Amino acid sequence: MNLISPNFPEIGKPNIEIKKFPDDDSYVRISDISELQGEEVKLFHRLYPDQDSNIFKAILMLDVLKRVGARTTFVVPYLPYSRQDKTFKEGEALSAQVLCKLFAGAQLITLDCHFLKKEGEFEYNGLKIKNISANKLLIEHAKTKLKTKDIEIISPDQGANYLVSDFGGKSMKKVRGEYDKSGEAHRTIEKMEREFDVKGKNVLIIDDMISTGGTMIRAVENVKKGGAKKVLCAATHGFFLKDSLEKLQKITDGVFTTNSIPNPAAEVDIAELLLH
Repeated sequence: MNLISPNFPEIGKPNIEIKKFPDDDSYVRISDISELQGEEVKLFHRLYPDQDSNIFKAILMLDVLKRVGARTTFVVPYLPYSRQDKTFKEGEALSAQVLCKLFAGAQLITLDCHFLKKEGEFEYNGLKIKNISANKLLIEHAKTKLKTKDIEIISPDQGANYLVSDFGGKSMKKVRGEYDKSGEAHRTIEKMEREFDVKGKNVLIIDDMISTGGTMIRAVENVKKGGAKKVLCAATHGFFLKDSLEKLQKITDGVFTTNSIPNPAAEVDIAELLLH
């Protein structure tokens, strides 16, 4: 049976009740729960935006299903805190490990999980994860937009190389600096290096996510300086924080993502990937 959260209506009609108590505590109810005793269940729920609140709602849902012995597959298009799987300074939290431990007991299905770096089935801190890539859908969409199959496919750093390697793609090298001195936990990009030619080529730069856009903007500037003919940029997950979408639209021939996170540039539907 499919259980669908109100924040994931693209999959089907929501059948989980989520409300707020007067003090803003979350209320969750799965109706007809007795019918799910020992059954296989797919739970569809977005954890972003409002990730802290939606993570706790997910914990409540999973606990309800656990109490009746349901065998739950938890389907999450974007897994928050997935970039926090390693520490750079002493005393930093390993948030990815903490989150996965909270969901242990269910199987997780997600798209282009940042710390896994490839498709397949894994176990991470007690949680079984099936990681699916949207790379093929994004690449095919780019070919449709440019009306050509002649595209140089590039990832902006080695961490996203798995998104392009099966399609003959190449990777740039990103060098990060220290955390900046603002109140945000953000490491600056010192330089972007490229060891291959893009002159006169149609270029698709693809990454797992676009957040503040710093990486993608530097990558676009690099290939345009190298004489690229047309430049598209794409990602599985589009946050587009601050004014990053507008900045990218001004310097490229197109920006698009999947609808794993609803956003104005979401042009590729993920429903087919997650329902099978």
